[in-house]
Amino acid sequence: MGEEKLRRVRDRVRPFPDFPEPGVLFRDISPLLKDPAAFRTLIDLLEDHLRASFPKIDFIAGLDSRGFLIGPPLAQRLGIGFVPVRKKGKLPGPTQSVSYTLEYGKAELEIQSDAVEPGQKVVIVDDLLATGGTMRAACELLQRLKAEILECLVVIELKPLKGSEKLNSIPFHSLLQYD
Repeated sequence: MGEEKLRRVRDRVRPFPDFPEPGVLFRDISPLLKDPAAFRTLIDLLEDHLRASFPKIDFIAGLDSRGFLIGPPLAQRLGIGFVPVRKKGKLPGPTQSVSYTLEYGKAELEIQSDAVEPGQKVVIVDDLLATGGTMRAACELLQRLKAEILECLVVIELKPLKGSEKLNSIPFHSLLQYD
């Protein structure tokens, strides 16, 4: 049944060649989001993985912006809270921020300084891992807050870009891998 569920999710990921620049094959999850049965299957798969892997999780931290689409329904299913990790300048109050390198430039991420307490167990969620810069930056922010990062979890991993290597010793899981 797991393979059938994975296929249902994979069938809703659409490739776009040469976006956002020539030579890049973009993996678009828009069809997955439009299909309620496929999206429910995605959340089922992520929930099953987390329940089997971790007896206690305090928060799902979702990355701006597609992690915001996956993280809240997953957190709701697990009965835990959701913490946004946003692009700089989008969060009120005291924040922690970090600059990092993207595939196509530089960016900054922020988290509210009181988003998690030291020792709380967090899973970081996003739609895709490419070069790993954004996920690595999110890990750095949560480590500054002294959270225990249980895992970095994504729907899609672009294996040739070796982004998971940037996560050092932080556990990583992807549902779908593309070469």
